[in-house]
Amino acid sequence: MGLRGSELPFTLDAIDRQIVALLLEDGRATSAEITRRIGHVSERAVRYRIERLTRSGVIRVSAVVNPQAVGFPIMADVLMEVAPGRLQDVAAQVVEFENVSYVAGSVGEGDLSIQVYARDTEELLRLVEEVIGKVPGVTRTKTVMVPWKLKDVYQWRVPEPAAVRGG
Repeated sequence: MGLRGSELPFTLDAIDRQIVALLLEDGRATSAEITRRIGHVSERAVRYRIERLTRSGVIRVSAVVNPQAVGFPIMADVLMEVAPGRLQDVAAQVVEFENVSYVAGSVGEGDLSIQVYARDTEELLRLVEEVIGKVPGVTRTKTVMVPWKLKDVYQWRVPEPAAVRGG
């Protein structure tokens, strides 16, 4: 969900940041638990703020699958070059592949950047060469094995300046 057109960024205050941080620790935390941990805000206010953060698209509370825990230990980033005029079509097709966890437009070395999980390196090679590389409009792929990941998007915290600006 990037900014498009005239959308203004959502401004988070210190309480919003605390709520988001606590939900990052435990997405199933109740409003009552969050209220107890923050200490100086009502449970009703916490419920309202969570609803507002969710409705505005700032947060989404959901389960996150650990691919390694379910038999997909191999992770790779694939940069894709795409023929002119085909980017949206290729992205729409690639986003449907079960082994693909991330699809984004990119600027620089490739037109699309995706992340792929596989059971082993042979499966990764097959996916890139026989599936992803054969999507109509894909002109070139470059695969980078990712041996480990220290932080993922669901662990990202709002930087301090974004929370204070305008609030």
